[in-house]
Amino acid sequence: MTPQQHFSVTHDRLKDCELVGLAQAGDRDAFRLITQRCNQRLYRIARAIVRNDVEAEDVVQAAYLRAFANLAGFRREASIRTWLTRIALNEARGRLRSRRRSIRFEDAVHANVPLSNADAETPEAHTARVQIRELIEQAIDRLPSPFRIVFVMREIENCWTQETADLLALAPETVKTRLHRARRLLRL
Repeated sequence: MTPQQHFSVTHDRLKDCELVGLAQAGDRDAFRLITQRCNQRLYRIARAIVRNDVEAEDVVQAAYLRAFANLAGFRREASIRTWLTRIALNEARGRLRSRRRSIRFEDAVHANVPLSNADAETPEAHTARVQIRELIEQAIDRLPSPFRIVFVMREIENCWTQETADLLALAPETVKTRLHRARRLLRL
């Protein structure tokens, strides 16, 4: 095992708060591991806001750049995941505001991201899985924005009610109500 491989294995065992300390000390491997642990969550939340796969990826990338540039100022009052989520939320909302000020354009065609990591599946099963994913994404995309972001954070990313409320600056009761209404709209 090379020294670099040993270093990576050691990092994998660290908790997020320990990685933050290393990252703040300039350890890029620690920051890279933090981003790997948070990628899926940030992407899904960004996608719920901007409703475009490519733009959601751009939001996540911009959020990481902003976080890395300001990592020294991270005060650890919240978890690193919460801090990164807040940055991604702000970036996504900013893009929506600038999009509204610019030319309106048609929705981009969404990339087909598998629902699962099935290694060996038939072409029919793959096609069905892709179609189901597209239907789910379309249904979620049709939710009104306040319901959509709460639904994604609570149901897809499994954020707690209080965490969702804090990140979105809402009362916990509002989060519960919006989640209930989102579920009801998706059943129709």
